[in-house]
Amino acid sequence: MNIGLLLYIPYRELENRIMAAVTAAGYDVTLAQARVLQRIGPDGTRLTELAEAAQVTKQTAGFLVDQLEKAGYVERVPDPTDGRARLVRITEKAQGALPVAGEEMARIEAEWEQHIGKRRMGQLREALEKLVEITDPYR
Repeated sequence: MNIGLLLYIPYRELENRIMAAVTAAGYDVTLAQARVLQRIGPDGTRLTELAEAAQVTKQTAGFLVDQLEKAGYVERVPDPTDGRARLVRITEKAQGALPVAGEEMARIEAEWEQHIGKRRMGQLREALEKLVEITDPYR
């Protein structure tokens, strides 16, 4: 298998498990909505930035944000740096899902560490963090 698949397959499993945990906890969010939600910064993010970070069109991002707003997971607020612009901000309702996702992430990492060993897990994390330096334009 190529490196892309080797990175993607574990990520897909991680994403599916986190989504299942969040859904089981009562949060009705689709995977597409979650991908937008996870890109919203702590002080809010402009829709155009969300679209770019989620690698979707502005129209798609707008549609997903509309759905999330109707469900009470996000709100649109004025951008304090530009009176004409608006920011998308996560609500308290959405904040409640973060511990659920974090707990599932911790379980997954513990399982992976048990499977490949503590040293290899540390090396994997270190290697991936190094790759982020040259692959993540949003960091």
